[in-house]
Amino acid sequence: MLRGEMADVTQISAHISAAAKERLERYARSSGVTRSRLIEEALLHHLQALEELPPDAIVPARVVLEQASAREIKRLLEHPPAPTEDMKRLFDDR
Repeated sequence: MLRGEMADVTQISAHISAAAKERLERYARSSGVTRSRLIEEALLHHLQALEELPPDAIVPARVVLEQASAREIKRLLEHPPAPTEDMKRLFDDR
C-alpha cells in the first residue's frame, strides 16, 4: 500500500470459522502484523492468483465431500491398499 492510499479505506464484515479466526489471531500476535493488514494482503494475493492462474491450478483450501466419498477416504487411510508393481518401481528409483 502506498502512502496516501489509507484515505481510501472501507470496512467489510465476514463470517469465518472459529479455527480460521484463531489462526489469524495467533499469527497477528506472533508476527506483529495487524489483522487488517494480514487480511487485506491475503485477499489481494488470493484475488491475484484467481486472476492470473488457470482455474485448474487453484487448489481449494477446503474440500467438501459427500458422506460416501468421506467414508471411502477414511477406509483407504485406515486400510491402504498394497502398492502396485508400478508404484514399487517408481519409488525404488529414488
